[in-house]
Amino acid sequence: MILPRTPSFRLDGRRALVAGASSGIGAACAVALAEQGAMVTLCARRNRELKALAAEMTALGMQVATLTLDITDVATTDFALAALPTFDILVNSAGLARHSPATATTLDDFDASTNLNFRAAYFLTRAIAARLIAEGKPGSLINISSQMGHVGGVNRAVYSASKHALEGMTKSMAIEWGPHGIRVNTIAPTFIRTALTEQTFSNPERTAWVLSKIKLGRVGEVTDIMGAVAFLASDAASLVTGTSLLIDGGWTAD
Repeated sequence: MILPRTPSFRLDGRRALVAGASSGIGAACAVALAEQGAMVTLCARRNRELKALAAEMTALGMQVATLTLDITDVATTDFALAALPTFDILVNSAGLARHSPATATTLDDFDASTNLNFRAAYFLTRAIAARLIAEGKPGSLINISSQMGHVGGVNRAVYSASKHALEGMTKSMAIEWGPHGIRVNTIAPTFIRTALTEQTFSNPERTAWVLSKIKLGRVGEVTDIMGAVAFLASDAASLVTGTSLLIDGGWTAD
């Protein structure tokens, strides 16, 4: 008998773009891909934070470049990407959360949330895929979604709607681009301890609510995302597309 061999998680020779890479989940995803050998371009609006992260990663021997960019500006993003070599991997971690009762949602909160969480994600994913298709290359495109893309939540109508849209977009793009060897997936985390969620965890009542929903009894850390993104980007996930990898501690199990 010839024993099957586990497909490699290595990403040597592949180029990855990580949007929202200046902190939190995005920074962790960038490190995870670079650790597997990918050449990673860190993309975000905050140039100083990007440069600091790039310096740390470079000091550890990782291959890193930076791209200071606001992906909600679709025209500028398309122009910037056109000047760069094609990316084999996309991880879009750029996101925004503005929570309020649905009856109190402002136009500004609605537009800011949907423009970044959905509109920008849509056109960024499209831009990377179009280049891959034009050059006849396969790829792995990953958007960081949320468990709220699968359920609802109090004071989260806009955020949840934007993430549900992201999930629907992913399924449709996966169907369209599958024949080109392009895989499209999301990672849907529960509450992850980052600067973005600091306000939630500083409130004992909110923290208790979060912990009551997570069956494993703890909130997430950015390290909980790193293995998932390395997996989806690699050949180990070569038959995985159009799906959402929930990292929610069991939140959505009931």
